Amino acid sequence: MCTPNDSAVLHAIFNPSAPFGDISGDKDNDIEEEEDQDSRFPAELLEKTLKLELSGVKSAESGDVKTAVQMFAEAIALLPDRPSAYNNRAQALRLEGDVTGALQDLNRAVELSKGVGIAGRQALVQRGLILRLKGDEEAATEDLQRAAQLGSDFARQQLVLLNPYAALCNRMLRDMVQKLQEPDLQEC
Repeated sequence: MCTPNDSAVLHAIFNPSAPFGDISGDKDNDIEEEEDQDSRFPAELLEKTLKLELSGVKSAESGDVKTAVQMFAEAIALLPDRPSAYNNRAQALRLEGDVTGALQDLNRAVELSKGVGIAGRQALVQRGLILRLKGDEEAATEDLQRAAQLGSDFARQQLVLLNPYAALCNRMLRDMVQKLQEPDLQEC
């Protein structure tokens, strides 16, 4: 299992638009959930899969996205019921411009994770963002709400952006605070 620091690095790599540190509201609980989910797999296969995923991440970091996709595919072949590799491959596919493939992998990651844990939450956020870009705001909102309930601050921020009333209130509040910070000297 990876350390919390490893999780933060992976998250930052595969979720570059998310605020740093938006892994979860309860990181210890996430790690325990992931370990519980991973405990059902044979230790030897899990170790190989984790190494392949790490190699995929390193490849993606160096800009070799094709190799990253290949590493994640090999990890999936070893443990096809483990959601993490689907989520990681989806991010690499998205970087390659394969939105359809990314959505298929994210759907599978959500299904396998049952929408819980780190892999489930990340898959929901990423799928929600893709659905939003495709214009399906209803489905995007549903995924982002589920991710927000699982502790994603980034999902909460996206939900505010999807709500026109909240956006208007935020804009009005920002303008009011700005006027308080920079009073118009002509009014004195």
